[in-house]
Amino acid sequence: MEVLEENKALRRAPTQKRSQQRVERMLEAASALISEGGSDAMRMGEVAERAGVSIGSLYQYFPDKGAIIRTLAERYNAEGRACIADALADVRDMQGLVGAFSGLIDTYYGIFLAEPVMRDIWSGTQADKALRDIDLRDSRANGTLLAEAWRRVAPIADAAEIERKAFLIMSLGEATMRLAISVDRAEGDALVADYKVMALREIGASG
Repeated sequence: MEVLEENKALRRAPTQKRSQQRVERMLEAASALISEGGSDAMRMGEVAERAGVSIGSLYQYFPDKGAIIRTLAERYNAEGRACIADALADVRDMQGLVGAFSGLIDTYYGIFLAEPVMRDIWSGTQADKALRDIDLRDSRANGTLLAEAWRRVAPIADAAEIERKAFLIMSLGEATMRLAISVDRAEGDALVADYKVMALREIGASG
């Protein structure tokens, strides 16, 4: 796992390598506990015990359980943005954009299905204002990435309209994923397929 970058959820950012490694152990322990029993059942004492640190050391970096969950959410978001940026970097025409975005939808859905920690975090987004704020920032950032690629392949289209639609498409995509994992698999697959058709139709219409 990569070295933790500073984020807003941390009480204080680790500066030395040993401190960074300690925080990584804390997050790995929390992820394992969430995978096993969900975030509601996770306890700070259990995180400290599994990470092999004192409870005081844990509280030095994370004031509460919510801070751990928000840090994990920000990490997943950063990984997702990197994936989106990489997939759209070489898009040069509308066919390429539609193909790349179609593949991203499939990839993102697969990650949601395979990663229990991610499912747990985002299933509770609507009940946690801090997570909703993180979700909104992530949607805007992902929308910007889509809009940049979209404007490259549709230079005569209205830039402001593309930015607005890209933000909406990304926001609806994240909402669709959360809805899809909350219902049975067959219905979830159908919802994601329907979203893909709608999103790609909107993108392709400007070409």
